Amino acid sequence: MRRSGACRRGPPGTVQTCARAYRCRSARASGGRSLVRWARVLFGATHPAPEEPLMTTAEQTWTESTAEVAGLSVRYLQGGSGPAAVVLHHSTGNIGWVPFYEALARNFTVIVPDLPGYGQSERPVWARDPRDIAILMSHFVARVAGENPTLVGLGFGGFIAAELAAVNQDRIGSLVLVGAAGLQPDEGEILDQMLVSYGEYMTAGFRDEAHYQEIFGEEVAPEVRELWDFSREMTARLSWKPYMFNRRLAPVLGEVQTPTLVVAGSEERVIPLTCARQYAAALPNATLEIVDGAGHYVDYEEPEALAALIAAHAGA
Repeated sequence: MRRSGACRRGPPGTVQTCARAYRCRSARASGGRSLVRWARVLFGATHPAPEEPLMTTAEQTWTESTAEVAGLSVRYLQGGSGPAAVVLHHSTGNIGWVPFYEALARNFTVIVPDLPGYGQSERPVWARDPRDIAILMSHFVARVAGENPTLVGLGFGGFIAAELAAVNQDRIGSLVLVGAAGLQPDEGEILDQMLVSYGEYMTAGFRDEAHYQEIFGEEVAPEVRELWDFSREMTARLSWKPYMFNRRLAPVLGEVQTPTLVVAGSEERVIPLTCARQYAAALPNATLEIVDGAGHYVDYEEPEALAALIAAHAGA
């Protein structure tokens, strides 16, 4: 990973772009512990050992920038070319330019913000629920992504994306909800990350523990645990009671006319699969896709398949 140049800051309210291009050989799901090594570099640890090359595939260039929204600095990554696709990350935070973003960037200009209060984005101390974050993200999308972008929400990010569509669907051209929280399950319960360890929560998100270790490795980088703790604190502020759903969301989904792709893994153990079916039934223009053999983290386990589904949905 190489960084060059310094930040160029514009007037308040404008996008502030760092002249720092990161050239990464991004890791595929089969790249073993590459995502862990990647996170060590992203969060400031020392370079990986010579016998553990950080990247495993062709180079992908992306940039890091900030935009000011409601007086808050929102950091985001951007790469690729084509129509805009804004990706809202899981409650566990944004660990960087992962293989799913690279795959998506073949057809889209991919924009991945740290949600306000997560990662390197400033915390809105007044925010009390996911709808508050959705309002901020609506302004971010308008400022950074232009007209009719595709909005992709992953897990908790899907909750935010659904709220955004409910309050301001004119901001987006298409919607993708992947393992989305936000609805009270008709059957089962959402796994409460406040009550389990990082390892328990993350492995529950994969089809099995072996596949989790294949992608993230047996040892968790300290930087990843720190990101987990920091992110979990913000998630608790926004969505503890009720945990990961909003009773005000379901009644208004029928008003959302945006073409929507609802995706879930067949082995989902974090957000009950019934939630995906509830979204698909409630949204008038929704299509449901179940990815066989994937768990909650479809984006980590099946990045190529998920990117292809999104490209087909958006006509990219």
